[in-house]
Amino acid sequence: MSVKRIEPEEAQQLLESSEGYVYLDVRSPEEFAAGHVPGAINIPIMVRHPGGPGMVPNEHFIDQVESRLATDAKIIVGCLRGGRSLRAAQMMTACGFENVVDMRGGYDGELDPSGTVVFPGWARRGLPTTTG
Repeated sequence: MSVKRIEPEEAQQLLESSEGYVYLDVRSPEEFAAGHVPGAINIPIMVRHPGGPGMVPNEHFIDQVESRLATDAKIIVGCLRGGRSLRAAQMMTACGFENVVDMRGGYDGELDPSGTVVFPGWARRGLPTTTG
């Protein structure tokens, strides 16, 4: 089953609607603290490697999501560029979450191989952000 992808403006409309959508940010706590969608919940899909540099999958991701959100909750998943959130949304859907959409472009935007933004994300579109 494929995950529906939406643009940042549609995500904003859903969050501002009376439909009860929540925004799940799957970036690291450091990335989240530097700037995020107001009201977002942060549960990282990747965590710092305990034995050295780099990131490893958060083996408790689904358990942590299940402890914070019901499987029938309306969830918009986002990250920095769109890759981690798409993977998280696919994992969540496979584990029984029924109303999950992925925000294309993430918080910053999709890049081409040369590092040029080819699809601006939430912040680059001037949508509301907060820190902390």
